[in-house]
Amino acid sequence: MTTLSMFEELTQQPNIQAVKESTRDMTSITRMRNAFGDRFKLMGGVDALALEALLLGCDGWVAGWVDAFLKETIAIYELIRTGQITEALEIYRWFMPLLELDIHPKLVQYIKLAVTVTGIGSEYVRAPRLSLTGAERELIFETIQTALANRPFIDASA
Repeated sequence: MTTLSMFEELTQQPNIQAVKESTRDMTSITRMRNAFGDRFKLMGGVDALALEALLLGCDGWVAGWVDAFLKETIAIYELIRTGQITEALEIYRWFMPLLELDIHPKLVQYIKLAVTVTGIGSEYVRAPRLSLTGAERELIFETIQTALANRPFIDASA
């Protein structure tokens, strides 16, 4: 577990500029801001807590599902940045069934399936990872298809 005293030591290292917050303890963001202000860029690192992390003061989001759902990921970030929380929350709630897959050991395979379904990539994974098969693949495929069937319109020109 990281502590503020550990980060205090890191403030002396000019090459350390950012922290990926993946502890799932959202109070860490406030503690970091209270202790160090803007010394570190804070990045939300858990997709299923991205909105919360951004609202609490993270500067960005190290997103996994952005590969398959770029517009939605950017929209959430930009809407929060501009104070349009209700609009961001609507997209976030739509996105949640996929974002919750972020903490699974097969996240890479899940995202690879999504980029295949959305037509921008392939399911190929390198060893030691194995491609999804059987009931697990069907479940993830159905989750992706449901998301696509209900995908919100994102005006990329705005």
